[in-house]
Amino acid sequence: MHSRTLVLRFPREIVDKPIIISLVRDYNLDFNILKAQIFPRKEGMLVMELRGTADDFDRGMRYLEERGVQVEPVGQGIRRDELRCSQCGACTAVCPTGALHVKRPQMEVEFESERCSACELCVKTCPVRAMIVTFDKAIA
Repeated sequence: MHSRTLVLRFPREIVDKPIIISLVRDYNLDFNILKAQIFPRKEGMLVMELRGTADDFDRGMRYLEERGVQVEPVGQGIRRDELRCSQCGACTAVCPTGALHVKRPQMEVEFESERCSACELCVKTCPVRAMIVTFDKAIA
């Protein structure tokens, strides 16, 4: 199974077209939307995890590019400053991938960076600013 976290940018000409459904229906790909910003008649941005066989994935990528969708791998990551973290758990409530979760029975917040999609929701939520955006994680 092939899996990648991608940023898709939709130009205004196609922002209202049902493009993602074709990835499921015609190319047998599964997806998980992590973040979306859609501006009708302007532009759209979608961060998603896309999964499928390598052949289906490649075919799906060609389909997106033919439709005019700009496809970029996630070029950033998130790290946690362990000294700043107060273990409050606020970040666990907003983490869409479960990369941040409470370890029981210790009641400590664990961060599994390999599960992180770099959606930045934890960065905005952390009251002590322990979650930090890095720009060195590129998924090939």
